[in-house]
Amino acid sequence: MKHHINYYFLFLVVFLIGFGALFLSTLSSITSLNLFGNTNYYLYRQLIRIAVGLVAALIVFKIPLEFLKKASPVLLFFNLVLLVGVFIPFLGNNFLGASRWLSIGGLTLQPSEFLKLTSILYIAAFLSSRLKNAEKKGWSGAVKKGYDSVKRIFLPFLLLFAIIIIILYYQKDLGTLGIIVAALLAVYFVSGTPFWHLALSCIIAIISAAVFIAKEPYRIERLKVFLNMESDPLGIGRHIGQNLIAMGSGGFFGKGLGMSIQKFGFLPQAMVDSVFAVLGEETGIIGSTLLVASFLLFAWFGFKIANNAQDQFSKLTATGITFWITFQAFMVFGATIGLIPLTGIPLPFFSYGGSHIITELIGVGILMNISRRG
Repeated sequence: MKHHINYYFLFLVVFLIGFGALFLSTLSSITSLNLFGNTNYYLYRQLIRIAVGLVAALIVFKIPLEFLKKASPVLLFFNLVLLVGVFIPFLGNNFLGASRWLSIGGLTLQPSEFLKLTSILYIAAFLSSRLKNAEKKGWSGAVKKGYDSVKRIFLPFLLLFAIIIIILYYQKDLGTLGIIVAALLAVYFVSGTPFWHLALSCIIAIISAAVFIAKEPYRIERLKVFLNMESDPLGIGRHIGQNLIAMGSGGFFGKGLGMSIQKFGFLPQAMVDSVFAVLGEETGIIGSTLLVASFLLFAWFGFKIANNAQDQFSKLTATGITFWITFQAFMVFGATIGLIPLTGIPLPFFSYGGSHIITELIGVGILMNISRRG
């Protein structure tokens, strides 16, 4: 350990986790009291999950990166097994028509959240190994531009692409699929592979998204309402309408923590899908801008860690994790203010839920591991 960890990045993550827990305590108190007679029920559960995530982050911070690289195929395979397990009747937990959760011993797990991390680790390990072998052969002729690069790099990448797309299609989780696909494409781009590989992958991703939307009538309706919210303001468009009301009513300084009106039944899934809308109502433009700036700073620190990484695997892994968390945050921001259709994905470090925050903290632990060796 010749280098120190990036303490500025660490302080930023601590701020995001602390701010998220504080905000959740006010957001969930009334619902918690009504359902369980305890204003802190959801907060305590979330704090336990954060503690689990911090322990996991500490473990991956201590693990040698080379071990993570070698273990990545096993981690991805195990994750894919869990993803298939959600379709088994006595293990899977269906909610609102979607099969995304496993129920094991009273605990609920969402394997697709962990797939964000395991797929990044695997593709970073795969590309760094294959590109290293290609460099030994020389980046000329068939290796870089021709058949060999297609056979040894591009086709295996597309195979992983296809497996993830098919599984998440049947889980009806287009939002998570979009995040994973975008993160993998970012890693593939940074690795220095031929540009036409990336271009073709993007075309395949766009066509897949179009097919997914066309296959499900409710997605088509969501898209129509997104393009013209006034067409169904009390139905499908109600959610985005209430989001905009919440954001607008917060004004410049907000109504104050805990003073939101929209969270009282107006916003569906306020603790998960509508966290940013409630935050905008309670903290106003100042609080919303601070949060957006915090995630921009997260991206800056993360990509700086990637740039300073000593090996290709670390560079690609840091790029993928940073892009995933930042991109997911800005998808939530964009959906809340009506720039993109609603996706139902959680806001990193803020939304209520265990699988996503544990995975995000593990990702942060890996980033800190890379930063101390950079």
